[in-house]
Amino acid sequence: MTGWGVALCSIKVCGAGAGAVHHCSILSISTRMSNVESVAQSYQQFNPRAYLQNNYVPPRADFSNEGSVVQWKLRCLADACATGEIGGHTLVDIGSGPTIYQILSASEHFKEVVLTDYLEVNRAELRRWLQDEPGAFDWSPYIKHVSKLEGRGDSWQEKQKRIRERVKTVLPVDVHQPNPLGEEISSGSVDALVSTFCLEACSPNLEMFHRALGNITKLLKPGGHLLFIGALEESYYLAGEAKLNVVPVTEEIVRNALSDASYKIKEFKTYIMPPTLKVGVDDVNGVFFAWAQKQDSK
Repeated sequence: MTGWGVALCSIKVCGAGAGAVHHCSILSISTRMSNVESVAQSYQQFNPRAYLQNNYVPPRADFSNEGSVVQWKLRCLADACATGEIGGHTLVDIGSGPTIYQILSASEHFKEVVLTDYLEVNRAELRRWLQDEPGAFDWSPYIKHVSKLEGRGDSWQEKQKRIRERVKTVLPVDVHQPNPLGEEISSGSVDALVSTFCLEACSPNLEMFHRALGNITKLLKPGGHLLFIGALEESYYLAGEAKLNVVPVTEEIVRNALSDASYKIKEFKTYIMPPTLKVGVDDVNGVFFAWAQKQDSK
């Protein structure tokens, strides 16, 4: 559907070192590696600009329509952040793709923000906006809208400046590795995570979706928060010439995955995609939003 981030492994077994796989045959490990490699290969055709055009301009990004999916996502994120429960030093966005809308509210509550993606073309798109380069995608309608939601009283330009200042780096990420950010950020050091339309898009099956969620959860401190958005019952989406497979998930599947990863769900919402927003670039039925907190036991 909307907002795909990419965060997958192109060569190695999907998050499974010798200590991470139990009672698995060599054949099953090889199959996992093959599946993840296949997903990674499909993303070599990913076109960030085509993807942004499909999902982040009208009709899906229609700020005159209060029922649009983009407005719903921004409201979910703003409301969760307005509680005052989410904050700290470091926020990491897992699988940012070429988008920054997902950090607009949360970035106000952290000293440092880290964006991540598997694809260099997406990381380059992010850097282009962060450095205010000519040709960068125009996120100002999003920033203006979120500024109104938050009601801080300052201008959207001031908010935009703060976001650019707080994003300290853009890193490669591989959610199919036990430490998705390698040596850049250690396990248990992050105050909060954001991840939007990433895990179901870069996992070849539900087992790998669960495993990837567990891998990114290791980055969080006990008590840390996850703001999690994804597609419901989607099997593919388009980004230029690329037709990319997605693992179809339901609300029940997502809730169970969060529970298995030792999260307490604080809020769960769903959005049903109306026929007017089914524009032929995917087969998504809806979107979920989950706000979850990592429990001390893991």
